[in-house]
Amino acid sequence: MIRLEQFERADFAQLIEWIDTPKFLFQWSGQTFSFPLTEQQLDNYIKSSHTNPAQAHIYRVVLEETNEVIGHINLQMDWINKSARIGKVLVGNRSLTGQGIGQLMLKKVLTIAFEELKLHRASLGVLEFNYAAMACYEKVGFVREGLIREARNMDNTFWGVWEMSMLEKEWLESKERELT
Repeated sequence: MIRLEQFERADFAQLIEWIDTPKFLFQWSGQTFSFPLTEQQLDNYIKSSHTNPAQAHIYRVVLEETNEVIGHINLQMDWINKSARIGKVLVGNRSLTGQGIGQLMLKKVLTIAFEELKLHRASLGVLEFNYAAMACYEKVGFVREGLIREARNMDNTFWGVWEMSMLEKEWLESKERELT
């Protein structure tokens, strides 16, 4: 239903269009970028993955039936600890939200992390008010590890960040359950 492809400069305009408010940018990227999102910021973002592709994989999400780019996700590796950080998870085509696309995106990136790269752990952070994202991550099998209280500041309002993770053994167990 979807596939992950390398995110490229040709994808910049669409991503910029999707990120249409400061709050949405903050929710999507934390404090990685500033509003409004620009091509220069995105150019710097992808340069890191081109400079050291072993450390970062940045993907566009493509709907296979139409070849339409519908989202974005990335994977940042920590080889010493055999772990990865998933970030910038976005179903950009809002007409597709609530249809399980986010879960499919996560399963694709977890397949890369655990089956191709042979990592031990994958983690992510989600702002405490993003209930839909937390529900999506939990459906895939992520476990809440704890709340980092008031860790992010937007317009003098502080928000907590839920740390969530999945271990390789949990991934393998979830794959076995899907087969039965």
